Order: sequence, then structure tokens, then C-alpha cells
Amino acid sequence: MTATGFSTRDRCVSRFKPVTAVVAAVVAAVFLAAGARSAGVEPSRELLIRCDDVGMSHSVNLAVRELLETGLPFSVSVMAPCPWFLEAVEILSANPQIGVGLHLTLNSEWSVYKWGPVAGARTVPSLVDETGFFFASETGFAGAEPKLNEVRIELEAQIRRALAAGLRVDYLDYHMLTAVSTPELRSIVEELAEKYGFGLSRYFGETSVSLWADPPERKLTSLLTHTRAIKPGLSLLVIHLGMETPEMTAMVDLNNADDPYRVAVHRQAELDAVTSPAFRRALAEGGIELVTYRDVIASRGLDAMTAPADLTSYSSDFADAD
Repeated sequence: MTATGFSTRDRCVSRFKPVTAVVAAVVAAVFLAAGARSAGVEPSRELLIRCDDVGMSHSVNLAVRELLETGLPFSVSVMAPCPWFLEAVEILSANPQIGVGLHLTLNSEWSVYKWGPVAGARTVPSLVDETGFFFASETGFAGAEPKLNEVRIELEAQIRRALAAGLRVDYLDYHMLTAVSTPELRSIVEELAEKYGFGLSRYFGETSVSLWADPPERKLTSLLTHTRAIKPGLSLLVIHLGMETPEMTAMVDLNNADDPYRVAVHRQAELDAVTSPAFRRALAEGGIELVTYRDVIASRGLDAMTAPADLTSYSSDFADAD
């Protein structure tokens, strides 16, 4: 950690104040809440669904198409370095109602399915392993002592690729949380968000939860439990969709020693849970309005962002919210 790195962060984060049956029913609730908002009455419960890793593989993109068929509002976080990025762009270009984020990527976590930097391995050599791909884990990334200027070059290259492809980017977030794993890295992300006029996921006071740690057979139960625990305010559900296809089944997660071979089962279970009638009923019964990050930014504005005290986990259980 250099003195220069810390002073850059101080300059950057001054704008962020640190702080400790029934699709029809859901659609009707969304329109009612939107009408209330236009009349000056803020809805009591809002939920963001954020689908991570879009563009990572064809199976993930197929799952996004399936979620689209439900008509539920949601946001997606797209991985610009990945092989199926352009297919994701094609899907999103045809569906402008989806909130679009850029899933800033500094890791490539599968055993034989890999990607490397958009800027090129020779341009950012401290960010890649001996094969020229991103490191599999955050620990591997940190152990290589990555150069901050190379991180900035790569993350901006990802942003520029997304914009050049025609994506309307609303917000940034962070694959495996690596891009915000130190104060200096987090400073770079905040600087880029300000430079390009993007929002930042988790900077709008969202109470968040992820289903990834739940066994596949308990994903739906966990989702319903979390949904029924949503309190007034803004909540975030982070999901990792996919389909149990040969492509996804072939992937082995190098960061999950306890269950590395069932990524396809986990992702299919999350897709099944979020597209289930039970989830839609829970939303309707709780009077929960689904919103996208585009909606949140339009209603609150970028000046409403405040830096969260902790970004080390995807989850801060809804039930524990103040």
C-alpha cells in the first residue's frame, strides 16, 4: 500500500459518505407502486434482482432468456472479458427494459474454462498467471501483487468494450468482490464510476442476500424465507443463473473445495427458484415492488450513493436489516 494510493482514495471517495398464481399479480403490484411513486408516495418495499455472470457462458445467457419470459423486472451484471459476452449484448439490446451493469472481472475461476484481460496480458502482466489468464482466486490475485495502474487500465478497458458494443450501462459491480477487496482497488472502481456516470451496486443502501451458499435442494425455501423477511426500504437479491447443460456441467469451480462439481445443479436450482410461482406469490403477498438499478438511479440520482462500510460478502440478510 503506497502513500499515493491512499491519497488517491481520499480524493476519490469524498463524494461518497461512509456509513456504518401469478405473474399478473406481480405486474399489477409493480404498476400500482409506480403510480404511487409518481404521486410522491415512496413504495414501502423494493427489491432488486441482480443476475451475475451474464455473458460468462451460453448456458447463463439461456437462463437469462428464460427469466425474461416471466416478465419480472431485473438487472444483469455482464462480464466483458468472457467468450459469450456478445451474445449477452444481443439479448440485452433486444430487451432495453433490463437494468444493465458491468461485472468488473479480475478472476477466471474454472478449471479448464478461462478468460483473460480485455487490455491484453502484455499490457497488464501483473494481473495474469503464467498462461496469460486471470488468476482463479482473489488470494492468487492478491499474492501476485497486482499493480494498481494495471488494474485501472484493465477495468477501464472492460468499460470501453461494453460501451463500444452498444450496452447502456447503468452501474458497476464486482465479480468475486476482487475489484473492491482493498481500499486502493475500491478507490479505482469509485473513480471509474464517477468518470463514466455509473451507479455502484450496494451504494444505495441495499440490504442484500445471495442464494449461492445454499444447497440446490434448499434454494427455493431459502428464497421464499428471504423474500418474506424483506423490510421497508431497498433490498438486493444476488442470483447466479444457469442451465444444467453439458456446457455448464463440464465446469469445475476451483474456489469451492466442498462442492466443485455441481455448478450446473446450483445454477439451475437458482433459475428454478426465481421463476417459480411460489416466488411470484411471495412477492405479491408481501406487496414487494421489483425495480431495476436503472429505476433506482432515475428515482434517487447518483448523488444518493454512499459508500457501504463492508463489501466483503454478497449477503447482509434481509432479516437483520434495521
